[in-house]
Amino acid sequence: MKKNTLFQYINIDYLSATPKYMQLANSVIKAIGEEKVVQGDLLPSINELSFEFEISRDTAEKGYKYLKQIGVLGSVPGKGYFVKSTEVEKPFKIFLLFNKLGSHKKIIYDSFVKTLDGIALIDFYVYNNDYSLFKKLILGHKKEYTHYVIMPHFIESGDEAYEIINQIPSEKLLMLDKIIPGIKGSYAAVYENFEKDIYDAMEQLKTELSKYHTIKIIFPRDTYYPEEILKGFTKFCRQYAFNYKTVHDISIEPIKEGEVFINLMEEDLVSLIEKILVTKLKVGKHVGVISYNETPLKKIILNGITTISTDFEFMGKRPQNLY
Repeated sequence: MKKNTLFQYINIDYLSATPKYMQLANSVIKAIGEEKVVQGDLLPSINELSFEFEISRDTAEKGYKYLKQIGVLGSVPGKGYFVKSTEVEKPFKIFLLFNKLGSHKKIIYDSFVKTLDGIALIDFYVYNNDYSLFKKLILGHKKEYTHYVIMPHFIESGDEAYEIINQIPSEKLLMLDKIIPGIKGSYAAVYENFEKDIYDAMEQLKTELSKYHTIKIIFPRDTYYPEEILKGFTKFCRQYAFNYKTVHDISIEPIKEGEVFINLMEEDLVSLIEKILVTKLKVGKHVGVISYNETPLKKIILNGITTISTDFEFMGKRPQNLY
C-alpha cells in the first residue's frame, strides 16, 4: 500500500481526554482489526503524522513506540515503521465519559484503564458537568462502541439526561458512580448510595462528633453533588439529636468553637481552612473538619483531615467483571 493510505483510518478527536498518542495507537489497531492494513504494510512517517494531524513529533513517536512494545509494529532504520503482526486481541471498544477529572476521579480512571489493559480500547471524554457537551458527546458516538461507561453528574439542566442515555442499548451501558431515574432496560451499574453512605459514615464517627454541639455541612447551591447526601446528613442529625445546618456559602459563614464542618468541594475546603487559621481555634480540639474524598494531601494538611471516602480504586476495577 502507499505510505499515506493509513491517513484515512486515523482519527484524532481533539475533544477527547484520551491521550493523542493512544488515539493514534487505537486507530492503527482498529484499522488492522478491520483488515484495512495488513502485515508488512508501511506506515506514515512520524513527520507526516505530525504535519497531517497537527500533533507533536513526540506524540506520534510515542504512539508508534507503544504499538511496537505490544508487538503490533516493527521498524527498520531508514525505512520507518511497518505492520509486524495483525494478531491483536482487543475485543472491547469502550466509550468512557466522566463529568470531571479531579484527584479521586483520576484514581477511578487509572484503575479502570489498568484493569482493562490489553483487552479493551478506551476512548476517554470529560464534559465538565456541562449537559450540552454531555449530550453532544453521547449522540455523536452512540453507534461506535461495544460498551458505554457513563458518570452522570450535572450542575444544572441534567433532568433529561436519561433520554439521551436511553438511546444507548442497555446491554452496552454501564452507569458509574451514580444512577439516575428514567433509564430503561437491564443495564450494569457500579455506584454510590449517597444517602446511606454519609449516614453510615457519620454513625461510625458518632463518638467523635459528640464532642461538638453543631454539625454543619457545606453544600453549595450550584453543585453536582446529589441531594441524597443532604437527606442522609439530616436523617443522622435528627436520629441522634444533633444541632445541624446546611451552609451554602462558607465564605460568609462564621467559625465558632464547638462546630464541626463536613466539606464536599475542594475549593470550599481551602476557604474553610483559611478561615480557621485566622482564628485561635484548633482543628480537632475546638472545631472539627470532615472532608469528602480522601487524597494524599489531606493526610498532611493540619496533621491529617478526617475523610468520608469511597474506595475509588475498587470502583475502577469492578466493571471488569461486568463485560
